[in-house]
Amino acid sequence: MGGSKKSYKIAVIPGDGIGKEIIDEGLKVVEAVSERYGFRLETEEYDFGGERYLRTGETLPASAIDELRGFDSIYLGAVGHPEVAPGILEKGILLRIRFELDQYINLRPVKLYPGVWHPLRDKGPEHIDYVVVRENTEGAYSGIGGTFKKSTADEVATQLDVNTRKGVERCVRYAFEYSKKRNRKKTLTVVDKANVLTYAGDLWRRTASEVAGDFPDVKLDFAFVDATCMWMVKNPEWFDVLVTNNMFGDIITDLAAMTQGGLGIAAGGNINPSGVSMFEPIHGSAPKYTGKNVACPIATVSAGGMMLETLGEEKAALMIEKAIVKATSEKHVRSLEAGKMGMGTREVGDLLSKFASEIPD
Repeated sequence: MGGSKKSYKIAVIPGDGIGKEIIDEGLKVVEAVSERYGFRLETEEYDFGGERYLRTGETLPASAIDELRGFDSIYLGAVGHPEVAPGILEKGILLRIRFELDQYINLRPVKLYPGVWHPLRDKGPEHIDYVVVRENTEGAYSGIGGTFKKSTADEVATQLDVNTRKGVERCVRYAFEYSKKRNRKKTLTVVDKANVLTYAGDLWRRTASEVAGDFPDVKLDFAFVDATCMWMVKNPEWFDVLVTNNMFGDIITDLAAMTQGGLGIAAGGNINPSGVSMFEPIHGSAPKYTGKNVACPIATVSAGGMMLETLGEEKAALMIEKAIVKATSEKHVRSLEAGKMGMGTREVGDLLSKFASEIPD
């Protein structure tokens, strides 16, 4: 099933550090499959990031969000600059885009590709293949809180974990639909800490149980977040689709990334199912590797595949995944670590583009 359009407008935000290098390779592969499957990408690049902030004092100009609404998707490299205090760029660019474009789903496929080193003994690609659906605009990241008597012995700091029925329900419903579409185990696991965080936990569990009535063919399960971390290591094959709040999702997806081989291969999507979504590798800007042609671009390439799948270009997205599998399983790319791949960043992009153009459907 192809997409509904023959041309897509893509806002490209390379960002900081290795962002420019990896986004170039991601675009190279995405454009290779667009030629193969007969659609076009119209890209426009934006310089949002640390250098612009240091130069102008602004993270996003006033016009940015309205401009981004005019695109079909956003393709992001990495944000983070050593000369900018932590949090400024993340809040001012990433969180602002997520919140203002209402990208209320953070989608994180967790898939181990053949030939990729990972730390779980006795587990292979057949065991590690699940998806985490993270609520992306509420929770402890909503920015509600403050301090009292700051820098004194009596200082108080609050950070409210905000969960709304609307926010929880639309996230849970998306997760049910995704499990149905995935058509694997058809199991949705709600990850919470309902034995201690009883109010939020009750809202999530009650909502999921009510929405489950609309999805009789999907099994609903519940797991505490600490137990989930254990099972991600011990029995990852138990999972199909997990759904959880913003903070728990942020934490468990980094653990999950290591089980699939590390941040060099992990990609994510910030999704508004009826609006503009943004796709990115989940690793940082790695400034020490900037300009050295040693960073692994596979996570960014994979994010490009997620972008195409969300746009409806499913055949093209699958071909990108096949190219990655061929590169890892046949050991063309020896390692996902920077400087240890056996070839440079650009050469990996060239290889994946070649595979994506030549592998039979």
